[in-house]
Amino acid sequence: MSTFTRLQKRLSRLGIESHFYNDIYTFNQQNTTAQVLLPQALPLEEKAVKQLLDFASVKVPNSLGHVCAARATPDFHPGAIVPVGSIVATTEDLIIPAAIGTDINCGMRLLTTGLSYDQVHGQKSTIIAQLKRVLLQDERDVPVTPQSFQALFDQGIAEWIAALPQQGLWQEVNVKRLFAEINQISGQTLITADSKYAPEAFFESRSIIRPASLGTVGSGNHFVELQIVDEILDRYLAYQMGLKKDAVVIMIHTGSRDVGFYIGKRWQDKAKELWPVNEKYPTSGLFGLADDNAQNYLQAMGVAARYAWINRIVITELIRKEFMAIFKHDNSQLIVDISHNIILPEHGMNIHRKGATPANQEEIVLIPGSMGDYSYVAVGKGNSDWLWSCSHGAGRAERRQSMRSKKVVTDKVNLPWQCVTLKEERLREEAPAAYKPITPVIESQENADLIQSVVKLKPWITFKA
Repeated sequence: MSTFTRLQKRLSRLGIESHFYNDIYTFNQQNTTAQVLLPQALPLEEKAVKQLLDFASVKVPNSLGHVCAARATPDFHPGAIVPVGSIVATTEDLIIPAAIGTDINCGMRLLTTGLSYDQVHGQKSTIIAQLKRVLLQDERDVPVTPQSFQALFDQGIAEWIAALPQQGLWQEVNVKRLFAEINQISGQTLITADSKYAPEAFFESRSIIRPASLGTVGSGNHFVELQIVDEILDRYLAYQMGLKKDAVVIMIHTGSRDVGFYIGKRWQDKAKELWPVNEKYPTSGLFGLADDNAQNYLQAMGVAARYAWINRIVITELIRKEFMAIFKHDNSQLIVDISHNIILPEHGMNIHRKGATPANQEEIVLIPGSMGDYSYVAVGKGNSDWLWSCSHGAGRAERRQSMRSKKVVTDKVNLPWQCVTLKEERLREEAPAAYKPITPVIESQENADLIQSVVKLKPWITFKA
């Protein structure tokens, strides 16, 4: 009996019908349908299926708002309450705050360094020492004013840049390049925000604020990774992106840190508080927001989203500063900054993406593997059947808790990659064995016409907090 047949029987006892054809699982429960793109060789967990169907069936009593479609990409696996790798489209009058939780606008950015592997590998120990200092040991000077935060939340990233003080990190940045690179931040024109939802500490009477989390990577699966272009898969698109064989690039994966936690937790609590008194709580723990409350949430979410974007900007500038000190020139360029844990108003709906990447037509997407596997740069195909989305990575194969008990060696001299961290347990939790292999994840999405791969990147040095 196959693994899926056994799962089918268990799901059937829960009233869930399931079918598999051509790498696509279809699940039906009462009037709710969800589909998962996943090669049969990769694991499918019952908990993730139940979470996806719960996500797909959210309603708010006395509201016309409803879920329009539910899908999941091949990095599909259970989350705390919503499965990672899931995409749910709702009508414009419905929002589900717990869908993206507290890591609002977790996302990735990729920048070229303008350097080849031959030019940098001799300086590996210096690169590690310098980046470890700023990324993991908090040796940075990133001053911000209350006025710049006000501008960020009420107006946007350009206004934030214009209002920055000429102190600390900002004395040395290429401001013209910063303004130009705003255009490479995907989705930021879809976001609105209001400073009234921001933490009050940002607007205290101090003339300069140095937020503890600004310019930090965060824990878990977040990282900064130096990668090498290993293979060009589409020469024309790679040339357009400025990517060449053996070039060194930097991938940054982090989110909105404590600001996202502040806003995400408040609005999950608020959604529960606003639930009609006479209505039973949903057993899933997923509370929706309707109408004006939904729109207010999007304004609050926008505050955290913009903070996540500037957090990635700050990390970029910290790295550029260190590379400039080591190599005496800086020809780096941002290729893309793209979110994968956010709700965006697109195609006349609210697209909730939990660990899934927007993949609109010709949009650049980043799909990393583990720190011991390849990452991919691709472009979206705008596949509406899969809600204009693709995976945000390979997806976990084993939970962190189970990995902690395993002995994992990741510091052998002969390994082609190295993980730099201050926490020994991170080497076990984030070891390559904890993740699915990236190749079938990519191939299934290419076959289903979600993406077109452009470049394959191999890991060199990974920094994890």
